[in-house]
Amino acid sequence: MHVMIIGAAGMLGHQLAQQFAKHPSIANTPVEIMTLVDITQPPTHAQFQGQQRPIATDLSSPQAAAQLIATRPDVIFHLAAIVSGEAEADFDKGYRINLDGSRQLFEAIRLAGSQEPYLPRVVFASSLAVFGAPLPDVIPDDYLFAPLTSYGTQKAISELLLNDYARRRFIDGIAIRLPTICIRPGQPNRAASGFFSNILREPLSGKEAVLPVSENVRHWFASPRAGVGFLLHAAAIDLSSLGGRRALSMPGVSATVGEQLAALQRVAGPKALKLIRRQPDPAIQHMIDSWPRSFDAARALALGFRADASIDDIIQVHIDDALHGKLSIS
Repeated sequence: MHVMIIGAAGMLGHQLAQQFAKHPSIANTPVEIMTLVDITQPPTHAQFQGQQRPIATDLSSPQAAAQLIATRPDVIFHLAAIVSGEAEADFDKGYRINLDGSRQLFEAIRLAGSQEPYLPRVVFASSLAVFGAPLPDVIPDDYLFAPLTSYGTQKAISELLLNDYARRRFIDGIAIRLPTICIRPGQPNRAASGFFSNILREPLSGKEAVLPVSENVRHWFASPRAGVGFLLHAAAIDLSSLGGRRALSMPGVSATVGEQLAALQRVAGPKALKLIRRQPDPAIQHMIDSWPRSFDAARALALGFRADASIDDIIQVHIDDALHGKLSIS
């Protein structure tokens, strides 16, 4: 099997490639080739015993998708995107990367299949941002999406394209709407939701973090470990039961910022809370207020997708996976 990860230098793409390095198979089929794609050349993984092909390219540039698909990968993970805050700040870049790149990828696969039969599994990382206020407290699977951000609009259009290309049997596609991944390792990024990770990650390392919103804000979370699990499961399962609705909201943990901070205190003690600096940002508060708070992910759960049990468990995943079991705060 040949697996391609587009966005392999990003957090989830990197962790997904690491998982294949340790366990190189999908549905008991060995992964022998791993193509790693990003705007900058992604790192390779020493544990992987098969062939690795790191490629630096811009998926939205002319011919880039066609050149990638010429190798005819069996499974394609499409994770490449610019994040919500950047997509809102740079309208042209957001549509070029988040929408044009997806359309060119799907079209390259269609054209390849018109020359010789080709139907790869495409796993597209979508977002909860496809939904916009007013929203019910718990969003069911059949709720109509109506995004209120450019990022959410770009993801929603890409979902519709994936559905249509899958309906026409040009691709074997599934879109998974990821919860906000928390706790993201590394440095803060330009995602509007980044503070959800920052207020946990930084205090766990003995650093100050800024909280720009009210503690009453409720949101939907999953750990990086769960996020990788969603991607792997989406690549392996039978999609025939999905019919023409190929986009799924993933399960997760619904928690308020206050509940996040309470979990932080339980795990790391009261000193961790003293590292939180409250600095209200009306622009971020307004954007977050339009986002979903909780989901009834019945379709995904019926297909075997599983998430973390609690915010405490999400924090423990970060301690185990990113901090190697050790806290830096005393």
